[in-house]
Amino acid sequence: MRQIKKLEEGVRLRIESEDDLWVLSQLCRPRSILGMLSHRRDSTTGTQQDGRAKNAERKPMWIVLDIEKTEFQGFTDNLRAHGIIMEAKIDIGSHHTHIISPGDEIELTFPGGLVNSDSALLKETIKAGSRAKSALIVVENDEIMLFEVASHGIRDVSQFSMRGGGKRVSDSTSVRRGFFERVAKETVLVFHNNIPLVVCGPGLAREQFESMLREVGAKNQILNAATSIGGRPAANEVLAEGLADAVLGEHALVSQIKAIEEGLKRISVNGAVAYGAKIISEAADAGAVDVLAIDAALLRSLDPKIRKLWESISEKIESSKGNIIQVSQDHDSAQQLLGLGGAIALLRWKMD
Repeated sequence: MRQIKKLEEGVRLRIESEDDLWVLSQLCRPRSILGMLSHRRDSTTGTQQDGRAKNAERKPMWIVLDIEKTEFQGFTDNLRAHGIIMEAKIDIGSHHTHIISPGDEIELTFPGGLVNSDSALLKETIKAGSRAKSALIVVENDEIMLFEVASHGIRDVSQFSMRGGGKRVSDSTSVRRGFFERVAKETVLVFHNNIPLVVCGPGLAREQFESMLREVGAKNQILNAATSIGGRPAANEVLAEGLADAVLGEHALVSQIKAIEEGLKRISVNGAVAYGAKIISEAADAGAVDVLAIDAALLRSLDPKIRKLWESISEKIESSKGNIIQVSQDHDSAQQLLGLGGAIALLRWKMD
């Protein structure tokens, strides 16, 4: 995401990637004002039938909406923002939907300006720039799973298995080599050369698969990481344990998962950790919170009491030099966070 211009109560932005759309989905909420170049059917053109224009011309125009709601599905290439037209050449007061995709420029403003949580998320996203996505490849002797790693989550791309039909498949070297070669060719087609690859798994098969990737022409940066388990849990282990920080260390997703997993570890040993709004609030009052990992949606709750509570807690944490990590819901660790109420705090010392 790139900031084009700072406005009196907002910003003009260029959307550069799918990751930016998730951020924009958090920023666009009721009472925000969104303007962009869009198209609208001009009812003064075309023929009229039953009070509606037929074959009316779709005209490009700058349309400003008072946002009512947004629709966004992770790992898709557009965000739909619904609202009432405030400014346009025609149809002021009518409903309209902006469909926002990478490459679009938008103006986003808020009555009174951006709140701290929005400003922080926007600043972090702009600083990150259009960082390339990464891929995680979990390799076992008879199964390979491909994942895409983005700033807001992990997406299942493909799963390949040498098993089939309920019959035991021979694990001979030639059969496995053929399987690895087929999957390696598919991998090269899915992940282009500019996408770093993290090949991981519990055994030596990952090293053999890395060699096969090179044989079929992969020129990607490749990092090989050993894990204690296979399947999707292996992908989570790589992110949580920092096994691929050389490639993934700067991803926002990694900091989210590390903070949550560290919090869960501290809970298991009755360590310096807090969860639940009341206990976290008390820790924030004492200046004890070092890191707060919080569901981004909590800071933007439509319930004003919930939103104001977490805004107040966040301000106290920041005033005591703590760090706020806004978490998306599109990965496994985030689901564990939601089970704890949507927030977990790593403390500087254990609270009584």
